[in-house]
Amino acid sequence: MDEKAMLKLYLQRERDALLWKTEGLSERELRMPRTRTGSNLLGILKHVATVDVGYFGALFGRPLPEPLPWGQDDAEDNADMWATADQSAAWVRDFAVRAWAHSDVTIDTMPLDTTAVVPWWGPERRNTTLRTLMVHMTSETARHAGHMDILRELADGSAGKNQGNLNLPPFDDDRWAGYTQMLRQVAESFPQ
Repeated sequence: MDEKAMLKLYLQRERDALLWKTEGLSERELRMPRTRTGSNLLGILKHVATVDVGYFGALFGRPLPEPLPWGQDDAEDNADMWATADQSAAWVRDFAVRAWAHSDVTIDTMPLDTTAVVPWWGPERRNTTLRTLMVHMTSETARHAGHMDILRELADGSAGKNQGNLNLPPFDDDRWAGYTQMLRQVAESFPQ
């Protein structure tokens, strides 16, 4: 497998994990903020797709043809981190797939050493390449997949790396409860 194919494979695995984390929950559950800062499953998916198409679209002279008002400089703070009432879960998932397909045209047609300028990065690193942006976006997507792992587990108890590989011990509910209780006892043995 060549370098670009490997980089794209790892990026796509993380993208797939984001989509999987949004399957099987109601609109309400997908939108429900579960942290003090409002983190929610649909918002994270919308954010990652927006950032992805920004790096692999606009920076290479290929902006997504549809308007992204939540991604504009004059948008409300965190507008890309939640789905509006008229942006259904199906719409957000479809947006992510469209955005990633658009990004993949850049990835598939341009050499890894194709240059880009990231104006919001510091001057010492803003001149970069497609290769670096693929590594950066894989890291960014994986980071948010981790957020979604926790949010999904808080929503309905579902956990795991991806549909084909949960990457967890095969514990039943009683075993997980015992394990969690053991961890709680260890933690509570320390002063606050």
